[in-house]
Amino acid sequence: MRDSPPLIVGLGEALYDLLPTGPALGGAPLNAAVQAHQIGNNAVVASRIGRDALGQALLDDLAGRGMDTSFIQRDPHAPTGTVEVTLRDGEPEYDITRGAAWDRLAWDDPLAGLAKRCDAVCFGTLGQRLEPAQSTIRQFVTAASQAVRLFDVNLRQDDFSATQLEAGCRAASIVKMNEAELATVAPLLGLGQAWAIPKFIKRFELDLFVLTRGKLGTALHTADSITLGQAARFAPEPEADSVGAGDACSAAILHGAVHRWPLQQTADLANRLGAFVVSRQGATPKFPAELLPSGKN
Repeated sequence: MRDSPPLIVGLGEALYDLLPTGPALGGAPLNAAVQAHQIGNNAVVASRIGRDALGQALLDDLAGRGMDTSFIQRDPHAPTGTVEVTLRDGEPEYDITRGAAWDRLAWDDPLAGLAKRCDAVCFGTLGQRLEPAQSTIRQFVTAASQAVRLFDVNLRQDDFSATQLEAGCRAASIVKMNEAELATVAPLLGLGQAWAIPKFIKRFELDLFVLTRGKLGTALHTADSITLGQAARFAPEPEADSVGAGDACSAAILHGAVHRWPLQQTADLANRLGAFVVSRQGATPKFPAELLPSGKN
């Protein structure tokens, strides 16, 4: 048993999703960190927000969940990021504001120290759309070479490139994407589409490739196995949406990796957390006690 919970970092965009029902915490790395914290880890967000009302609300929200906010930088000029979210049959479409504070995430001594001592880090494509955030994220992941490094491929608008995707996969120990993203990314990286996942694992020397498949759940691929999570379903609330379901999967993958769980146990948790988030409104609903890992470890 560990003396303290594993330290997991959500690195990149921290923002508010502007949902039809009002603003809600958002950003894939932030969501994954919040959800990883809920299930018993010491998770922190490393990002940058504005010196504005939304930024203060974000800090207050995370602090209210018992999370350390000392690795969130404050920008005196750029605003806290926002995303206009339109729901079509419960599925989100995103319009991402340009010029957000998280694009200006700067490398500093606190981030350097965090990178060297974290057990896992989750980073993605959107957070690297502009400098200096791109260089900061790459420096962090390089410095965290001994940690679990989950590259969460979130293709948003035109905020990605083949070069960026190649670098992200090469820096990662785990790569995660959905089926539509796989169909886009594999050809971009010259891997074709047929049998692309084994090619990803071999080319980038991955420990794990995570494929999310919507209602079919999560599939965990290694060089010599495929593990499918047990199906899960929860009665949906009237205002339910699927925002954050993939990030709940990321939280489960990170939890399983840092605790060295069997892949089946990890895949089952990923399906349970993802299914619960789909049944609720917003990306970071509070998990009921029965959904938490037994003993939180």
